[in-house]
Amino acid sequence: MTSPTPLVNGEKASRREQILTAAAELFAQHGFHGVGIDDIGAAVGISGPALYRHFRSKDAMLGEMLRSISHFLLGGGTARAEATADPEKVLAELVDFHVDFALTQPSLITVQERNLGNLIDADRKEVRALQRRYVEVWVRAIRDAVPGVSERKARSAAHAVFGLINSTPHNRYLDDTELADLLRRLALGALHALG
Repeated sequence: MTSPTPLVNGEKASRREQILTAAAELFAQHGFHGVGIDDIGAAVGISGPALYRHFRSKDAMLGEMLRSISHFLLGGGTARAEATADPEKVLAELVDFHVDFALTQPSLITVQERNLGNLIDADRKEVRALQRRYVEVWVRAIRDAVPGVSERKARSAAHAVFGLINSTPHNRYLDDTELADLLRRLALGALHALG
């Protein structure tokens, strides 16, 4: 049984979702250009050409993958921001959500970080628009929780915190529980230091 993730919507992954998950792992390990259709097919137990029944190209796989990640983050961030009127709790919930995403989806963090430039123009524009909307959720939360912070400073702080949290694929010195606690404390400490 697979729990829902940015690439898997139900309890059991469809073949299409299995392909995206395998492709994400391979892209993270070998880079987008270092992975062929046959590699992805082998990872899910089908021939490379059989992938074309599910995706028109490797570019289409990457586009769907990065759009899915961006929708997942925006949806999760928006839901947390709307769940309470307490600004401190909203900020803590956003940090927890992003830390959990980074720790449970290190391949997706890596693919997102490295492959925006490999998207076709239409996909890149859509992903960038979704990412900007996610940043705006954070900007509002930061400004509500830390009075007097300018919009520009809050935006810069949000990006800095993303960089901190998204470093998890390269930071595996602690177990997940210790690392999650450290990332939460560092992120919230940095955000509150703005005031």
